[in-house]
Amino acid sequence: MNIGLIALFVAAVNPTVQVRNEGGHWRLLVDGKPFVVKGAGGDASKSLLAEVGGNSYRTWGADNLGKQLSEAQKLGLKVTVGIWLGHMEHGFKYDDPNQVAKQFEDVKAVIQKYKDNPAVLMWALGNEMEGYGAGDDPKVWTAIEDLAHMAHKLDPNHPTMSVIAEIGGHKVEAIHQMCPSLDIVGINSYGGAPSIYERYVKQGGKKPYIITEFGPPGAWETGETAWKRPIEMSSTAKEARYEAAYKANVIDHPDMCLGAYAFTWGNKQEATATWFGMFMPDGSKTGAVDVMQRLWTGKKPAHVCPRIEKLEVDGDPAVDPGDVLKAHLKATDPDGDPIKVSWNLTSDNGTVGINGDKEDLPDLIKGAVSSANPTDAVVTMPKTPGLYRLYSVVRNAHGGVAVANVPLRVRGAIPTAIGSNVKLPFTIYSESGQTLPFIPSGWMGNAGAMKLDMNSSIRPHTGTSCIQWSYNASDNWGSIAWQSPEGDWGDKPGGFNLTGAKKLVVWARGANGGEQISFAIGLIKNDKKYYDTAIVPAVKETLSTSWQKFEIPLGGKDLSRIKIGLVMTLASQGQPITVFLDDIAVE
Repeated sequence: MNIGLIALFVAAVNPTVQVRNEGGHWRLLVDGKPFVVKGAGGDASKSLLAEVGGNSYRTWGADNLGKQLSEAQKLGLKVTVGIWLGHMEHGFKYDDPNQVAKQFEDVKAVIQKYKDNPAVLMWALGNEMEGYGAGDDPKVWTAIEDLAHMAHKLDPNHPTMSVIAEIGGHKVEAIHQMCPSLDIVGINSYGGAPSIYERYVKQGGKKPYIITEFGPPGAWETGETAWKRPIEMSSTAKEARYEAAYKANVIDHPDMCLGAYAFTWGNKQEATATWFGMFMPDGSKTGAVDVMQRLWTGKKPAHVCPRIEKLEVDGDPAVDPGDVLKAHLKATDPDGDPIKVSWNLTSDNGTVGINGDKEDLPDLIKGAVSSANPTDAVVTMPKTPGLYRLYSVVRNAHGGVAVANVPLRVRGAIPTAIGSNVKLPFTIYSESGQTLPFIPSGWMGNAGAMKLDMNSSIRPHTGTSCIQWSYNASDNWGSIAWQSPEGDWGDKPGGFNLTGAKKLVVWARGANGGEQISFAIGLIKNDKKYYDTAIVPAVKETLSTSWQKFEIPLGGKDLSRIKIGLVMTLASQGQPITVFLDDIAVE
């Protein structure tokens, strides 16, 4: 075989991907041919992605990557290989040379292993690891520049990208100043996606970009109920948001935007069970898939999804325990196909995250929908006060779905069995041997790596003893919930009425200094009979070797029954951690 044939054979097996500026116009080229990313990210069928006109998908990590690349190659898809990088809010320290060095070697190993795979499109170094503030920490971007530089040396055939959470703060400036080896800027954007180009250029953006996540406005960007829960668009209303984001970037500004990845090509619990999912859990598609197929191919599907025009309830959506309400739905199928409608009432877990962390699925409230038809439903609300959502799911015979929900509230603070009254200040721990009102019995995470000594004599804050808590793993996390009664997660009466309390006070120190620990109050949601009437989100603190006083505000909370009096959490910081606690009280 002559040299020319060998070169052609190698190129066919291992395509060269380039980012090139042609007279001020940025282009992504695969073997010299223009390639516009028409993609999505998520776990749904990749065969369907290719069938409806997609040409690429992205990953967030390199787990099971070999199998994914093999499938992509068979389907004619390209993969933006995401390599997960540490997040500071999860305990990763970019000022720790050991952690950064290990991360460098882990990334290097992935690139070396897969750089010759023909399905690889580019390397995406991290996802939102810069955080949600200014995003200009030089330690973060120095580490990423080192990774991008290394990636180019190991693999000159594929470009590099790093993915950021929107473009607020000084992120665009930081990338351009500190990361010359990054070829592309990946941007996750939802409500602000249609204005990304204008804002990016205004902030000095010169590198080409890809919209790496887009979809409906996030739960942090939308309207809310009187009880501070986000109001979710119907899947039909979301269709316009997918289209607007794609057109405003990929179609209107092709000289700067190299393509986009819709989110999420699958189903995910985040704020609600349906907020970002382009599919239902059973694999049925929503209208977002139809929109992307039309944008990618210029043709609409043979059978489009049903459409929901309106879902509403009569009267006030905040009702008394056991009240009956009526809901009304207006839905159609554009093709005139018959539709089937199902109704469900679920708990509403009260979470509004902005970083995609794992959330618990809502619980189905069985028997709540007493009668229903395709246009109306009668719902008997639970006797347990709390937050709920009524879902309406509309299906046709071709695997198409439309879904909408209405947030509801059952008034009241507590079930019949209330927390025991206490006098303030209320001591949770001050000395070994005391009768503890809350028992540290709810161990979570990597429980096998934790050790708790309630009678440590090592430099207590006051008295003769303190709590010594050790987490002996170099990864993962551990957490302990202080429960009343011991070991209960909401099935038994208990807890304490802390009404009038303004703060939880914890004295703490670290064995070496720099340890990060989080404190929270309440954990049991209203799907349980005996739940916490207030759930105070985690407050992260950094410890020194000296005792410090930390205060978690409780003002304005319904503290009439607190069953989880303290939740303390340690995340891995690349090495074992030991902390000390003392003089814990509600004041």
